[in-house]
Amino acid sequence: MAITFMTREGYKKKMDEIAYLESVKRPEISRAIAEARDKGDLSENAEYDAAKEAQGLLEMKIAQLKDLVANARIIDESKLNTDEVAILNRVKLKNHTNGMTLEYTIVADSEANLKEKKIASSTPIAQGLLGHKVGDIVDIKVPSGVMKFEILEINL
Repeated sequence: MAITFMTREGYKKKMDEIAYLESVKRPEISRAIAEARDKGDLSENAEYDAAKEAQGLLEMKIAQLKDLVANARIIDESKLNTDEVAILNRVKLKNHTNGMTLEYTIVADSEANLKEKKIASSTPIAQGLLGHKVGDIVDIKVPSGVMKFEILEINL
C-alpha cells in the first residue's frame, strides 16, 4: 500500500473510526450472528447469511483503515508555507473560462470532502496547481477538456 499523507486531525478521525468499528459495530454483528444461529437451521436462515456477510464487510473495512493508518505520514503543519501551492494550502483561483472565483484546500486523498471545499491532492486540479505561485496561470487537463486557472492567493 502506498504512503498516505494526513493531517494530525485526519489521522485521529481514522483512529476513532477504527475504535468505533471494533468496540461497537463488531459486537453488534456478533450478537446478530448469535441470535440468528439460535433460530435453528442455518441452511435456510437469511438473517444468519446477512449477518455473516455484514461481518465480512466490517472486517474488510477495519483492515483497510488499519492499512491506511499504518502507512500514514503525518504532515508537520508548522513547516508549511505559502510561497507555492502545496498540500494543506488554501488556494483561491480564477477560472478563466467562466470568470468565476473558487477556493479549495488541497488535502490528502483520505481527507477530501467537496462540501468542505477540500480536494484530494491526487485530483487533476490539485496536481496541476502544486508547485505554482500566486499570479501563475495554469492550464489543467480535466475530463471535460483543458481549464485555465489563475492563482490569486495561497493561504494556510
